[in-house]
Order: sequence, then structure tokens, then C-alpha cells
Amino acid sequence: MDTKNSLSWLTLFLHWIIAFTIIGLIGLGLVMTNFEQYHYYDIHKSIGIILIGFILLRVLWRIKQGWPVPVSKYDKREMLMAKIVHWVLIVSTVLMPITGMLFSGASGHGFGIFGLEILHENTDPADPENVIPLNRFLGGFGEVSHEYLGYLLILAIVLHIAGALKHHLIYKDPTLLRMLGKKL
Repeated sequence: MDTKNSLSWLTLFLHWIIAFTIIGLIGLGLVMTNFEQYHYYDIHKSIGIILIGFILLRVLWRIKQGWPVPVSKYDKREMLMAKIVHWVLIVSTVLMPITGMLFSGASGHGFGIFGLEILHENTDPADPENVIPLNRFLGGFGEVSHEYLGYLLILAIVLHIAGALKHHLIYKDPTLLRMLGKKL
């Protein structure tokens, strides 16, 4: 159970596994798109699909546990900003893999987990080097949504890290230490 003085092992595990994996996937996504490194797409999609399980478990755990209790009293504006950032983090981590699968699936590229196909690629019989989109609109919507959610997620992650550092370095409160597994 999460308390004001400590967070459960499950809360800590889910936070850090999702945090590091999402940051890695965002970095890989930026490399793939900006440097046309298309050979990484299968790895990116596979890890994203696996991550969905952890993300959904985290959402269910957060519903069961509620939000962690702040370790101290803070300004109402700061509390509001923290709530907004946390909601953006939760919602966007759920939507990122969904929009990624929509993009890949609807555009005809399919997706799977390390070679285990979940949705087959829709190869063009006349030109096996190309795919036929299943739905151009949904593929385009998935692509744009996935890209802009990625940028929103980057902003939320930066604000989240800045907030954690503010608690640790300026307020000198134990918020970050609790997130690192220390009992207060």
C-alpha cells in the first residue's frame, strides 16, 4: 500500500519501468523518424505493445490506490500543475501505444511482438515491396496523434522531472527520495 511515508514496491516498479521504457521509445522514435532508421520499427512496436500491459496495470493500480499523498503542504497552483502533469502522463502513456498500433495497423504495416504477428502486414500483391493501407484516414490520424502525443509526453516528462528536482533541491523535501524507495 502507498502511504505518505512510503510507496509500495509495485508503485515504484511500474513507475520506473514505464518511465525508462517510454523515454527510450520516444528517443528511438525520434531517431527512426528524423534519421530514417526504419529497421528499428519492429523493435519500437514490439516494446510498445509489451509496455501496454504494464501501463494498464499501472492505471488499475492507480485507480485502486489513488494518487500518492504529498509529503508536505504546497501552493494550490503548484498542486494543480502537478495534477495536470500527472494526468497528462497517465493518459498519454495509455494513448501512445494505441495510436501507434492504429497508425501501423491502419496504414497496412501491421504490428506484432518480436516476430509474432498480431496484425499482418497488408502487402500489395502487385508490388511486394509496398503495403496497401487498410484505412488511409485512420492511418493518418494514428500517425499525427502518435507524433503530437509524443511531443506532449516529452513536455510532461520534462515538467515532471523539473518538479521532482524542485522538491529535492529547493524545497529539500523527501518527495524524490520516496520515489526512489526510501521510507520517510
